[in-house]
Amino acid sequence: MPTRPAHRTAEAYLEAYLRELGAVGGRSPLTVRNYRNDIGAFLRWCRERELEPLEVTRGVFREYLGELKGAGMAAASLTRRTSTVHGFYRWLQREGATERDLLHGIAMPKRPLRLPKVLDPGTLDRLLAAPDPSTPQGLRDRALMELLYGGGLRVSELVSLDMGQVNMAEGTAVVHGKGSKERLVLFGEPAMLALERYLAEGRPALAAGARNGQASPALFLNRFGGRLTARSVQEAVRRHAVAAGIPADVHPHLLRHSFATHLLDGGADLRIVQELLGHASPTTTQIYTHVSRAAQAEMAREAWERLAEEALEGGRRRRARAEA
Repeated sequence: MPTRPAHRTAEAYLEAYLRELGAVGGRSPLTVRNYRNDIGAFLRWCRERELEPLEVTRGVFREYLGELKGAGMAAASLTRRTSTVHGFYRWLQREGATERDLLHGIAMPKRPLRLPKVLDPGTLDRLLAAPDPSTPQGLRDRALMELLYGGGLRVSELVSLDMGQVNMAEGTAVVHGKGSKERLVLFGEPAMLALERYLAEGRPALAAGARNGQASPALFLNRFGGRLTARSVQEAVRRHAVAAGIPADVHPHLLRHSFATHLLDGGADLRIVQELLGHASPTTTQIYTHVSRAAQAEMAREAWERLAEEALEGGRRRRARAEA
């Protein structure tokens, strides 16, 4: 086991770790920044208590988590903080900065199961029909919502799409997901028809608004011929939800949640849905099976209530006939 150079501090190792995450691990700048914040906060906590971060124990880290929990940090954030910091300490062992994984065996804080919200098919149809098809923006918004739902895309994947990444003949698109991972997404006839009309009538009109006469190669354009932003998509989806009379807080990711749940409701295999969503682990996709079961339970409850009401009504009618 190589020994740690005397001059290397935990903070210096952290900088090396973050560089490796970005250059080799392919983590996004935002992810690297979050890692810096999470790990850096623990290192500062140790320094404030005159503790050497490269010599901490599980007990020390549990005390740290206890303080965060006492301060009101949510269970999901505690779980993320635990995973991030422990990942750093595993890396320290591999680098020879510590003789062992100092946090080995640390338990993840339990986090409550939070089921994602989904739109039922009827509500979804109302949302998709809300944009005005007589305007370029309306054609664009219908097409992008159809693609968000029909392909299960993240909004970041949607706005980064260029024209050359979409194959209209095959109904496929190549997107770059989290960690710059490339995957092929499929979309059906409704999305294809909406895209065809947008490309024929909507996009050329938006491209004509380019200030320098050169429109962006992006699939979805704003009124100035530039690439549509994620915020603009979020605002458009919310605006059309209000127009459709949908009271819930509707956002682009809700269409992705609905895509996954509706597939599972239709009998799709979990592994297939995992691939379509671009999840690295089936565990991430399994949350939608809980949503699907919850929806089935609600349908069963409603059916039982209808049967009970019909039975009561039948009893009332029989009594009325008998009394007559």
